[in-house]
Amino acid sequence: MAPPKPVRNPAPRHGGIAARLLAWYDGHHRDLPWRVPPRDLARGVQPDPYRVWLSEVMLQQTTVEAVKAYFSAFVEKWPTVTALAAASNDDVMKAWAGLGYYSRARNLKACADRVTAAGGIFPDSEDSLRALPGIGSYTAAAIAAIAFDRPAAVVDGNVERVMTRLFSIATPLPQAKAEVRAVVERLVPQERPGDFAQATMDLGATICTPRRPRCMLCPVREECSALANGDPEFYPVRPAKPEKPLRRGAAFVAVRSDGAVLLRKRPDKGLLGGMSEVPTTGWTARADGATDASAAPFAADWRKAGTIGHVFTHFALELVVFRTETDGPAPAGHFWSGPSGISGEALPTVMKKAIEAAIPDATKAKRVKKA
Repeated sequence: MAPPKPVRNPAPRHGGIAARLLAWYDGHHRDLPWRVPPRDLARGVQPDPYRVWLSEVMLQQTTVEAVKAYFSAFVEKWPTVTALAAASNDDVMKAWAGLGYYSRARNLKACADRVTAAGGIFPDSEDSLRALPGIGSYTAAAIAAIAFDRPAAVVDGNVERVMTRLFSIATPLPQAKAEVRAVVERLVPQERPGDFAQATMDLGATICTPRRPRCMLCPVREECSALANGDPEFYPVRPAKPEKPLRRGAAFVAVRSDGAVLLRKRPDKGLLGGMSEVPTTGWTARADGATDASAAPFAADWRKAGTIGHVFTHFALELVVFRTETDGPAPAGHFWSGPSGISGEALPTVMKKAIEAAIPDATKAKRVKKA
């Protein structure tokens, strides 16, 4: 792609950008279950670092809409970091099931344990936050700014899009990350840095969108060099994505006469670590597994129930699903999950798809009929 024409407005007014964004945020912020809105902050309501941390971990690689229900369920079950630390690993993994990127759940529990051991109080500096399990540079900056009002540079995908457009940063991502961060560091105001971080993220999520940005509604359109140049959608510049490799394997759904399903737990480390699954062949991100019934966990009349697909971050997976009925004992390392409990197991989405192919609606929560 050819670089854009030279911009007519190459030097936005830094102070004006922060002031305009904060004024816009006061009237147009998103109402989110983990957020303290500006009007409440002005009345002295302080953000809860636990809720800020929990939401930021959940929002890594996941959309706001997908996170809302999980966040509400977590804080209802575990309203404080000490309550989360007291939970079992299995219960946390079950509550996380379906949210993806399961190492986050393991780190979430480890971080809760660490904070609780230190008195149940989150540290308020970026350096101290980065020392906690599962907290990287972005998450540390977000917690420091939003929970503790520290002047930290918070840069997520929305912020990258806003800044590359404001300043016509044509360096492709991810190489442009350092350049974007330097720009944000210059913009962060000493007053209300947490609101500034959230304002910039909200602007990217609602106005400065990847496609068809609503530039005429943007509070900083007068400072935007990409708009002045007439091509906001050119930014951010990204290299072409390589095609994801396709891996194949088989999944085996054994059903007992009472409706129970045979499951096992994956190793704690690695892909889908600590989650529950139906038995499968040995596929990985780098290798295929067997795709026929010869690799089933025990000899039985295995019948093909269908084929499912799932896309992970670095590869796509196709599983041939087999089903059988048996009332035999669970093989070593496996367990039976009854029909009323299967929806509450720590099943990743790919395993839910496999079970659904063999037993439609099996993983959906059953409604209890009122007398």
